Amino acid sequence: MTMMKTFTLKQKEIKKEWFLINANGVVLGRLASYISKVLRGKHKTTFSPHLDCGDNVIVINAEKIKLKGKKAKDKIYYKHTGYPGGIKSTNPEKILSSSNPERVLEMAVKRMLSNNKISRDLLRNLRVFKGENHNLEAQKPKLIEFSAMNRKNI
Repeated sequence: MTMMKTFTLKQKEIKKEWFLINANGVVLGRLASYISKVLRGKHKTTFSPHLDCGDNVIVINAEKIKLKGKKAKDKIYYKHTGYPGGIKSTNPEKILSSSNPERVLEMAVKRMLSNNKISRDLLRNLRVFKGENHNLEAQKPKLIEFSAMNRKNI
């Protein structure tokens, strides 16, 4: 009888890469789904659910992201201040036209990850920038042509 050994990844064996994604004209939900998969590390064969084995992601042109249908006006984001009657609401159209348009993508990715300590650590591996420029050239990120992966991504 032969014994099969199960592979388990160790913390010192993790190799993280940097990826760059251009969000110009890309659909928000499809991009957020792909980013959450890369941050979690599910695209790797060495995926371990109890470790942060995902990669780092840089997203540029966050203000040029698209939402399908009437979601830009009809979708509502809520937050509560903690005080009675302190519920605040806004929509993606207002956030994208504000000074922090990257918040829409960050919220979408955060809500696609599970709500635990590992996912809070994974969000530190996501960097979202408003324009073309970013300050992470030293990491030599690999460009991912997300819009060319599927015709529905645009």
